[in-house]
Amino acid sequence: MANLKQLPAIPLRGGVVFPGMTTTISIGRSKSLAAAQAAVQGDGEILILVQYDAEVEEPYTGDLLPVGILGTVRDVMRTPHVGVQMLVELHRRVSFDGLSETEPYLVGGYDELVDTSDTESDPAIAEVIAYLEQYAEILGEVNRQVMMTLRNQRTAGELADYVAGLLNVPFDLELDLLSSTHGAERLHIVRDFLQKELQIAEVRSKLQEEARDGADKAQREFLLREQMKAIRRELGEEGESLTDQLRARIDEAGMPEEVQERAVSELKRLDQQGGHSAEASVIRTYLEWLVELPWNKLSEDNLNIKHVREVLDEDHYGLEDVKDRIVEYVAVRKLAGNKMRGAIINLNGPPGVGKTSIATSVARAMGREMVRISLGGVRDEAEIRGHRRTYIGAIPGRIIRALRDVQTRNPVIVLDEIDKVGSDWRGDPSSALLEVLDPEQNNSFTDHYLEVPFDLSQVIFITTSNTTSTIPAPLLDRMESINMPGYIEDEKVAIATGYLIKKQLEGHGIESVEVTIDEDALRRMVRHYTREAGVRQLERNIGSIVRKLAVKIAGDEEGPFHVSSDDVDEFLGPEKFTHSLAEERDEIGVATGLAVSGFGGDILSIEVGLSEGSGKVTLTGSLGDVMQESAQAALTYARSHARALGLEPAIFDRVNIHIHVPAGAQPKDGPSAGIALATAIVSAFTQRPVRRDVAMTGEVTLRGKVLAIGGLKSKTIAAHRAGISTVLLPKENAKDIPELPERIREDLNLVTVDHLDEVIKAALLETIEAPVTLADEGSGKTRVIIPSSIDAFDRPVQAS
Repeated sequence: MANLKQLPAIPLRGGVVFPGMTTTISIGRSKSLAAAQAAVQGDGEILILVQYDAEVEEPYTGDLLPVGILGTVRDVMRTPHVGVQMLVELHRRVSFDGLSETEPYLVGGYDELVDTSDTESDPAIAEVIAYLEQYAEILGEVNRQVMMTLRNQRTAGELADYVAGLLNVPFDLELDLLSSTHGAERLHIVRDFLQKELQIAEVRSKLQEEARDGADKAQREFLLREQMKAIRRELGEEGESLTDQLRARIDEAGMPEEVQERAVSELKRLDQQGGHSAEASVIRTYLEWLVELPWNKLSEDNLNIKHVREVLDEDHYGLEDVKDRIVEYVAVRKLAGNKMRGAIINLNGPPGVGKTSIATSVARAMGREMVRISLGGVRDEAEIRGHRRTYIGAIPGRIIRALRDVQTRNPVIVLDEIDKVGSDWRGDPSSALLEVLDPEQNNSFTDHYLEVPFDLSQVIFITTSNTTSTIPAPLLDRMESINMPGYIEDEKVAIATGYLIKKQLEGHGIESVEVTIDEDALRRMVRHYTREAGVRQLERNIGSIVRKLAVKIAGDEEGPFHVSSDDVDEFLGPEKFTHSLAEERDEIGVATGLAVSGFGGDILSIEVGLSEGSGKVTLTGSLGDVMQESAQAALTYARSHARALGLEPAIFDRVNIHIHVPAGAQPKDGPSAGIALATAIVSAFTQRPVRRDVAMTGEVTLRGKVLAIGGLKSKTIAAHRAGISTVLLPKENAKDIPELPERIREDLNLVTVDHLDEVIKAALLETIEAPVTLADEGSGKTRVIIPSSIDAFDRPVQAS
């Protein structure tokens, strides 16, 4: 390497330059900058090398192409936006023989290369010049200076290098061209590449020309159609065009000003598109939706309060809260006129209590149209707000479609099963409902398809749900929620007598036949053939009886027909349900609690059993976490008040306690059984029986405080049905007593309590057995004495 010439070297990354031209090279590495400056300070000569891999930051000999370019640095410039650049004149290829130094910059050795095959008479020279001229003409980038320089290249090798520097050649091919020392070979490689590029450019140019021709054709068709319209006008054969029809319908639709401006703008676009384009079809469908909506159509409300109340009473028994709210709305509407916004009411209650049907009655009473939208299982936000017009087959959401169908902007819209709305990757419909059900926002509801505001403020929205726990809090906050907990037995019998029997007779075509169903028969069906808060199953049972009577009538059997309590078995088969009833005897360790489920209220028998052990507590009966915590709180209260209850505190560490709530297949949870659990535990330890005619509900704290609960109406209905005479309830719930049915208030003794001491005093009888105690066996040992259980039917009955 001592005989080789040594020069500062600059390696290029990701690109190749070729001899015979002067160009600028960007410098990013400090060693490259140092090499350029060293060359400038010397005679200007520099060695330009190429890296195989652009990612290598510190290249060595093996990372560099063995062929380099000898050049002369003319200047090193620093610009604010590009950085450091070197102006270099590239002379010829040289053989790169390795790096001799790497600090402070790269120094490389080189030897001269001789191109022995270069020629000035290669036929490919003319071909390459011709191809390049065609390529430049297709691209529209003909440069006379470049073409003059191109024709001045004398040899095949010089021409190949010059053309390669002009074209966007792939990096691998650039490496091959730089490595080759055969000018003719390089020219043939460049010619083949230029041929392929020329073919691609010709195809691209042809496609662009066809696109221009298509646009010209559409313009020509538009002009011809306009001429045809003019000819028809002259001949008197002109019919009203689609555009004219839409324009007339836009004028008649009564749209708000901003909506009409949007419609007119879209109509102009339709004129420009022509009737046969795909975009024209989309615009036409959009305009048809706009003109079909009831922008200024309102149903005339019947504001006769007496009439509204009569219709509601005619269709439904009870439901006073809902009826009162509708009458209030009508009264305010009568006074305030259109200043009053529509009501947004949520009817919450178990299935079959009349939530959906009351909405139909509201519409009939007020003389409004009614439309029902089922939201159960809806998971796509577009179901509410529509799809954007960019999608194929896009349509507005259900709200706008409903208004189009009823042709009025003040209907009663029932959003059924709003608690069962789901959400997934397509969006959250409940979030879209926030705008629909917000009185402050729904006067400018914007559907994604329409993209213009629509006023929903005059709509009465009635939503229905079985539970409010699954409704998002922001959505629930926008609605006035009215609970419909279910009917008591008397109400069910009255509904069956006044409504259901007549409905079923008419539905089965025998309304002209005299059919009577005894009250006792109806009560038996309610008690033993249904298990529900509403009357849906009761109606099905009545329908089953009516169908069997219809068979007899169709067989020429004449009426009248009378169905008694004893006939129910014949029509409906054996009894299907036995409602939970009060205990037959006063029991030790058994208290009656009250609960609410999807079928309404029910009573719970809470049992506590004791056995000698180590203080282990067992909870069974499918109890939820909250109910288990209530049991623990009740037990802690009993332990902390052991002496006041006449018990030894140490007894709790020597007795295993098993708390069980029957009907183990049915999950149970909630804090309201707290005082019942505490009463059963105290009864088991003190051996004081619990009154069988007393049921109780309330949350208990460690201090014995009794806290408020919910679902009081459903719970008291269940207690009444089970034959309970006294219900203990939290003092904080005293405010709810006036809202209970009158029959419940008359038949039940409703006792409010504030502390567990009051509960024990009211619910427990005097002891008939010695309490659980510890007996001294001598030598410091004790044993637990748990009185032997006496069967409930053998125990003497005490007066309640």
